[in-house]
Amino acid sequence: MLEHDRLPRSFFTRSTLQVARQLLGSRLVRIEGGKRVAGLIIEAEAYRGEEDQGCHARAGRTPRTRIMFGPPGHAYVYFTYGMHWMLNFVTEEEGFPAAVLIRALLPTEGLSIIASRRNTQPQKHWTDGPGKICQALAIDGEFNGADLCRADAHLFVEYGDPIPDQSVTIGPRVGLNNVPEPWKSIPWRFLVSDGYFSMESR
Repeated sequence: MLEHDRLPRSFFTRSTLQVARQLLGSRLVRIEGGKRVAGLIIEAEAYRGEEDQGCHARAGRTPRTRIMFGPPGHAYVYFTYGMHWMLNFVTEEEGFPAAVLIRALLPTEGLSIIASRRNTQPQKHWTDGPGKICQALAIDGEFNGADLCRADAHLFVEYGDPIPDQSVTIGPRVGLNNVPEPWKSIPWRFLVSDGYFSMESR
């Protein structure tokens, strides 16, 4: 892909909900040893502001959350449950904490590399969770704060084919069991409907 095919910083500077929705169908790319490992984003969740009780920023600016308060178009990568890395993209204007969590991919490139890292799972489960994505693409804390929009970035996002509204499911975010309402049930999760890509390939 040419450099101009990558999502520019202006894409991430917009409303977090708009970014999360429009990330569906775009391609997450990790460059390893000159090789591309990539997949189409098919599930994403929005987190925005200190008032959002599901968002890490509810604790304010801390060593962990400082990346969220930084400029848009950077990766916010954190460790959770003592075992999983999670990849997020910082959004909106610098100083306002917001990010999109990438929850699922449809692998498209570097399949043999992904298979070697997810060899205990069937292909349909290689990247169907945020921790699985980071394992499959070898994304860890080294990428926390990485600029996705640099010309020489090894982690970036490329434009894809837009997903029509009728093929997108919108609902509550996952795993916020102890978060109070309305944040527990707010419909900030965007998911490409099952079967969409298989239908497209016909």
